[in-house]
Amino acid sequence: MLNRNEILETIDMVEKEHFDVRTITMGINLLSCVRDSAEETARLCYDKICKKAENIVKVAQDLGAEYGIPIINKRVSITPASLLTSSFCGKEVVLAKALDRAAKTVGVDFLGGYSALVQKGMTSFERSFIESIPEALSVTERMCSSVNVGTSKSGINMDAVKLMGEIIKKTADITKENDGLGCAKLVVFCNAVEDNPFMAGAFHGIGEGETVINVGVSGPGVVHHALKSIKGATLDEVAETIKKTAFKITRAGQLIAKEASKRLGAEFGIVDLSLAPTPVMGDSVAHILEEVGLDSVGGHGTTAILAMLNDAVKKGGVMASGSVGGLSGAFIPVSEDIGMINAAKSGAISLAKLEAMTSVCSVGIDMVAIPGDTPATTISGMIADEMAIGMINNKTTAVRVIPVPNKGVGESVEFGGLLGNAPIMEVSPYSCAEFINRGGRMPAPIHSNKN
Repeated sequence: MLNRNEILETIDMVEKEHFDVRTITMGINLLSCVRDSAEETARLCYDKICKKAENIVKVAQDLGAEYGIPIINKRVSITPASLLTSSFCGKEVVLAKALDRAAKTVGVDFLGGYSALVQKGMTSFERSFIESIPEALSVTERMCSSVNVGTSKSGINMDAVKLMGEIIKKTADITKENDGLGCAKLVVFCNAVEDNPFMAGAFHGIGEGETVINVGVSGPGVVHHALKSIKGATLDEVAETIKKTAFKITRAGQLIAKEASKRLGAEFGIVDLSLAPTPVMGDSVAHILEEVGLDSVGGHGTTAILAMLNDAVKKGGVMASGSVGGLSGAFIPVSEDIGMINAAKSGAISLAKLEAMTSVCSVGIDMVAIPGDTPATTISGMIADEMAIGMINNKTTAVRVIPVPNKGVGESVEFGGLLGNAPIMEVSPYSCAEFINRGGRMPAPIHSNKN
């Protein structure tokens, strides 16, 4: 339990440093709902979600009031939906609409898990499912989708990489009235984790229990504030300060997670202590990096500082809880971080630098707006690069890009809310189409052979 001093420190973090529990996410296994018809499967999935998650919003509100810690998002994640739709190829959107209705009925902000795991190969029903994603995201509001196309153990499914470039383009086109917003709800993974509480990549892994509560805490502002108090300190002192701050954040998050699990009759899963920024001033990962000594994020030294930040956050978290999981690190979504937005606008950060930063942080090229006329094969090339970093380094990497229809470099797009706004970033004009069109599978690295 938290002692009196920790409670006072937590109150201070909430009031002055933007500390919050970013999300309580309930994972629900829906395999018991599978039937031969789309309509019956959709009905049973809707009923189970509404039954299991009917109190998640109320419990989150009650806990926020009782402990004085804002709980920003309430979410649901489900069994990867491609496993639910194998018997009704071509009618997957029936399930998507039911999932979206369920999310609205229970009042959650987002529902994740319209997902497929195709890291080694694709069945015909999985291809059909993936091809349904653009329509599914265009007719739903709260549903998120993800596709895992590679792992360190299996290599990279380049046929899936090629397909996802095309799917992202189609999703942007079918949601062009909203500047391609559907792509903000679609992420492509290497080494996707089964207990991620953050959207758009959350799904309920098949190795998880029936119903599980995972909590994502977030405190970029808390870390930034702590570093302001030690100006001029050595880097080992900086790392120690970040570690101690992460410890405090994780302790508070675990308290909320365990109590939420008890009240909702679910298993306690993990605490994800990812530093997830928002467009609000004072809640930026980029500003943490700049506090350590950069004129602007994106300059030389950025990747080194980010590596130290990620490592210190993880060390502090595992000291505080034996159940740290999810992604747990630092997110660098361009449109969702005021410091990243400004760096992109000034030209201080590029896609090449974002790719380099991916090697040491969580996720990767995230919430990046690119020109609407970017070829699908170029998007697939971006995905392939990120997947390779994840595969070789045995870590999770991801791509969430938005090709904004009818817009180009020098323009910007406003997504609103936590999704923020983003300048359109320049992509390489050089084609990689011949590489992407080869298809096949990129073999797993030698270090995958550990049996």
